[in-house]
Amino acid sequence: MFETIVALATAPIKSALSIIRLSGDDVLDVVSKCCSKDLRNIKERTILYASIVDKGEKVDDVVLLVYKGPKSFTGEDSVEIICHGSPLISKQIVEICMQNGARMATNGEFSSRAFMHNKIDLVQAEAINDVINATTKEAKKLNLLSLDGKTSELLKPIKTRLADILSLIEVNIDYPEYEDIEVANKDKVVAVSNELIEKIDLLIADGQKAQIINEGVKVAIVGKPNVGKSSLLNAFLGEDRAIVTEVAGTTRDVIEGHVNIDGVVLHLYDTAGIHESNDRIESIGIEKSKKTINDADVVIVVLDGSNELDDEDKQILEYTKELHPIVVYNKADISSQDGRLSISALNNNIEPLIKKIKEVIGLDEISFSKPALNNARQIGLLKKAKEAILKAKQDAENDLTIDLVSVSLLEAYTAILEILGEANQMDLAKEIFSRFCVGK
Repeated sequence: MFETIVALATAPIKSALSIIRLSGDDVLDVVSKCCSKDLRNIKERTILYASIVDKGEKVDDVVLLVYKGPKSFTGEDSVEIICHGSPLISKQIVEICMQNGARMATNGEFSSRAFMHNKIDLVQAEAINDVINATTKEAKKLNLLSLDGKTSELLKPIKTRLADILSLIEVNIDYPEYEDIEVANKDKVVAVSNELIEKIDLLIADGQKAQIINEGVKVAIVGKPNVGKSSLLNAFLGEDRAIVTEVAGTTRDVIEGHVNIDGVVLHLYDTAGIHESNDRIESIGIEKSKKTINDADVVIVVLDGSNELDDEDKQILEYTKELHPIVVYNKADISSQDGRLSISALNNNIEPLIKKIKEVIGLDEISFSKPALNNARQIGLLKKAKEAILKAKQDAENDLTIDLVSVSLLEAYTAILEILGEANQMDLAKEIFSRFCVGK
C-alpha cells in the first residue's frame, strides 16, 4: 500500500500557473474529497476542468491531469492540479489535500516511487536531478540521454557477459558430470576478463569527459604577487570581479568566478600570491591558496613575461610541477617571445590560454553528444568492477580454483547492478533521492 503523497512541483513564487503533484493508491479518493468532480471511476488518462473546494467554499478553478497507473511517472495513480500561480492558493490546495488523506512528500519521493515501480533505474533517477541542475545546454543534453535510458544501455553488455560467465561457473561446479557443457576454465576467465576490462576502460574514459561537461573544471590561477592573476580572472569573466592594483598582496583570499567556455564551465579561483609573508592575514590567504591549488583539476601558473624569472617564480614552478600546470607568460603587450604561451590579460588577449585549457581538458565534439556515466558514484562503481575483474583474472592465472575466482566476478557483477540500482541498495537510493527538490 503506497499512501498518497502531495507536493508543489513548481517554484513557490508568484507566477501565471502552479502545479501540485499527488501520487498514491488512494489519490483519486483524496482529490475527489476536495474537488467539484468525482474522479473515483476514471479508468484512463483524463484532463478535467474543475474547482477545488474547502468546506463548500471555492478555493480556485483548476485543470486536473489524471494518470492511471501503471501508465504514469511513478507507476501509481497520479493527479496533477494546475492552479493559478499564487503562492497563497497553491499552499492552500496542498493543505486541503493533506486534510483529506495525503501527506507531504519527502525529497525525491516521486522519483523514488518511479524507481521502486521499475519505471526508471537509478541512472535515470540521478539524471532527473542533473537535468534540473544543469548550467549549460551541453550538460542538459548529456543528462537527457541518461534520462532516456541510453546511458543505462551501455552497461547491459557488461552485465550480461558477467552473468553468463558466473552462470557457466555455477553449472560447472554443480553439474560436473555433464560433458556437453562448456568448461569454465582458466583460459575462459582470462579471455572474458580482458574483454570486459577493455569495455569498462572505454566507459570510464567517456565518463570522466562527461563528468567534466556535467560538473565543470576547477581552475586555479597561481603566481607570485602582481603578475596579473586578478587581471586574468577579470579577462575570463569579462568584468572587474577582482581588485587590480600595482600593490603586491592586494588579493588576500581566494576569489571565485565561473565562465562557460564552449559548453564547459570553468570554476576559476584567483589565489593569493604565493610568497613568504610576515602579514598574518596574508599568510592565511596563502595557505588557502595552497589548498585550492591541490584541489584543482587544472593549474595555471602565471609568470611576468616582461621580467626574468626570479626565485619566487622558480619556487612556484617547483611547488606545482607534479600537478602538470599550464605555464603562461602574462604582459605580452610589454614583451613577448616565441616558443612560449603568452597572453595580455590587461588587454583581454587570452585566446592562446583558452585554446590550451581546452586541449588539456581533452574534449572533442563527440563527447558532447555521447551517452556516458557522468558522476562520481557511477564512475567509482565502474572502477570497483574493473578492480574485481582484474583480481579474477589474476586468480585465474595463478590457477586458483574456479569457485574462488567467481567470488571476484560476483563482486564486479554486484557493482554493475549497484550503478543501475538493481542490487537491493535501497539505503543508497534514499541518500541519492534526499538531494532532490520536494516536488520531484
